[in-house]
Amino acid sequence: MADNSSRYISNLTRDTYALILAGGKGSRLHELTNWRAKPALYFGGKFRIIDFPLSNCINSGIRRVGVVTQYKSHSLIRHLVRGWGHFKKELGESVEILPASQRFSDSWYEGTADAVFQNIDIIRDELPKYVMILSGDHIYRMDYGHMLAHHVETGAKMTVSCMSVPIEEAAGAFGVLAVEENYRIVGFEEKPANPTPLPNDPTRCLASMGNYVFDTEFLFEQLKRDSETSGSQRDFGKDIIPSIIADQKVFAFPYDGGTDGTAYWRDVGTIDSFWEANMEMVAPVPQLNLYDQKWPIWTYQEQLPPAKFVWEDHDRRGEAINSVVSGGCIISGSTIRQSLVFSNVRVHSYGLIEEAVILPDVEIMRHCKLRKVIIDRGCEIPEGMVIGYDHDEDRARGFRVSEKGVVLVTREMLGQPVGGLMATG
Repeated sequence: MADNSSRYISNLTRDTYALILAGGKGSRLHELTNWRAKPALYFGGKFRIIDFPLSNCINSGIRRVGVVTQYKSHSLIRHLVRGWGHFKKELGESVEILPASQRFSDSWYEGTADAVFQNIDIIRDELPKYVMILSGDHIYRMDYGHMLAHHVETGAKMTVSCMSVPIEEAAGAFGVLAVEENYRIVGFEEKPANPTPLPNDPTRCLASMGNYVFDTEFLFEQLKRDSETSGSQRDFGKDIIPSIIADQKVFAFPYDGGTDGTAYWRDVGTIDSFWEANMEMVAPVPQLNLYDQKWPIWTYQEQLPPAKFVWEDHDRRGEAINSVVSGGCIISGSTIRQSLVFSNVRVHSYGLIEEAVILPDVEIMRHCKLRKVIIDRGCEIPEGMVIGYDHDEDRARGFRVSEKGVVLVTREMLGQPVGGLMATG
């Protein structure tokens, strides 16, 4: 049995290089990813999605990290440079940006495995004993040290983090694992339409979180073999895992909670899931605790003045109820209810904003009524506009209405020019 003491785990994390795959397009988010990669998308009033796996690495003691970028990466790279560029390589710590640069082929990254293979020389230079490969587009808190200890304890060549999810949630969305009693993986399906249920619960299945630990040399061997395999899609879920589970020790690591024992993990890959996950943050006691000083989520944050609420007349009052409002905001004579408001938002008088996710630098003019909306960065909502009350009217204006009735509004939909503000994400 492995020694799970803090000293033992700290030795493992020092011997680990983490590679965060952050080149995803996020096509199911539609216009929200027109100008940014999914990992660069805003979340929680202050953060970007990439901040969560990065913070997990730093808090876990993994200080050598590479971030693989590809799709519309300018805003992501700018955020990484501003918020994560202070690490000192000479002290054995770094957050390096690894853009697609055709190092080993004439193609851009063709899949998750290929993204790692094309950076294999950079990983080798770090001389790690273990390589951790992480998805860059999920919201969760996780101590990776425990996963590393599990990997060593089982003698695995590869370990896959996983969690139990409802079958309908996993169908067509996640890789699904079949395991023995000791969590050795014996089957893997990539985004199946009909996931294999858990033996003890036919309503749930074991979904891959897209996070892997490899023994370094074993990883290199598999990547080289896959690069020479005709017909491979160069993907961990579709190719690497199915090809090794029969002959190699590949184990699942069950994620049963974050640092406080709460099993919170969200793939905000659709308009509805993005809105829902942000709405969870306004609950009196959110399942994801962003206020835990023992496991902080780090980010770049512009220095802004405090949020301000003004006017208290009988017909206009600046107020926010059951809401999160970030720095630099001015709520002037309007009511914000059950909403999440990012930085530098200005809401003028006589308005009602409910169940809204308002991204940074938005200005909402007087007499507006918004309900169950996502307003993209930099939008200027005209005076008197009503959104979210009549979906036929919303669609007629060119707004996107999701399956669950969330209305997405962008500058392009409003006929407003896309300047440097939106082009930089």
